[in-house]
Amino acid sequence: MVKVMHPRELNATFASLYNARDLEGMLSLYESGAAHQNAQTQATDVGLPAIEASLRALLDLSGRMISRNNFCIVSGDLALLRADWSISDTQGRPIAEGSSAEIARRQPDGSWRSVVDHAVGASQPRVAD
Repeated sequence: MVKVMHPRELNATFASLYNARDLEGMLSLYESGAAHQNAQTQATDVGLPAIEASLRALLDLSGRMISRNNFCIVSGDLALLRADWSISDTQGRPIAEGSSAEIARRQPDGSWRSVVDHAVGASQPRVAD
């Protein structure tokens, strides 16, 4: 199990695990009852089995992921994050990209895990009047 000791490390760790094709490690960054917005189906997956299916589909894209925090705001045991990420093929051409919106929670052992994850939540267009 991968442990992240500060929430600002979650996104870079996720990208590193993606690049290593470490599904188990990626899943260990989520709480057991986490909610994850599935980019393929637009459904909200809740719980690790549902999130695992979504992450398997993400891994099928291959390519290399880069993820950089736009911000990480910590308040007590909660953190709000936005990361700008991309997945590129071996020629450096984008396969997928977006800006995430996430909430992480400090765990009893001091590590941090995602509790709400919307991979393209901060990429969404503004709501029109």
